[in-house]
Amino acid sequence: MDLSDIHSALSSKSYSNVADICDELMLKIASNGVDYEQEWPYAIHLLGHIFVDDLNSARFLWKTIPAFVKEAKPEVVAVWKIGQCLWTTDYSGVYASLLGFEWSPELSIFISAFSEKYTDRMFKLLASSYSTISITDMTHFTGMSKESATQFALQNGWTLDQASQMLTVKQQTTVSKQKVDPSYLQRLTEYVFHLEH
Repeated sequence: MDLSDIHSALSSKSYSNVADICDELMLKIASNGVDYEQEWPYAIHLLGHIFVDDLNSARFLWKTIPAFVKEAKPEVVAVWKIGQCLWTTDYSGVYASLLGFEWSPELSIFISAFSEKYTDRMFKLLASSYSTISITDMTHFTGMSKESATQFALQNGWTLDQASQMLTVKQQTTVSKQKVDPSYLQRLTEYVFHLEH
């Protein structure tokens, strides 16, 4: 079984493409009648779907994985635990799942990339949802230690009130410029003129 496309995506850190590559390759192999279940990289495939936040596909894949694979490959179960925590919005559980397993060398870099992406996403979500947040709540949402969460927040421009242990979120300024198409204005003017006359 040729899994070189999957390994190539991993080595080039094209993690967003892993799920699609795995899906296509799995269909191709299955359509040729090849028994792939023993050798298939289910952990990578599951993490590929989780990485692009496609939890429905991850759940479907999980349900199709044979029981003997789940029993023989604890890393597959460990990846699915991350998916379960995401599904139930157990934020600290995601980090506990990431840190609570000794990942294989093949998967550890992919796991690190997911962890960085997830942390970034959580901080953006918190920044858009809160103006101030306690360090305790921050650790709950990020799964980080108090020191790590505080350090990360300060590095991203947030401020800390030592007395209250509250972080003030640095609000992102978004400037949206709209360009109006001159032809649209011309058509609108003609339409209004037509209605008035």
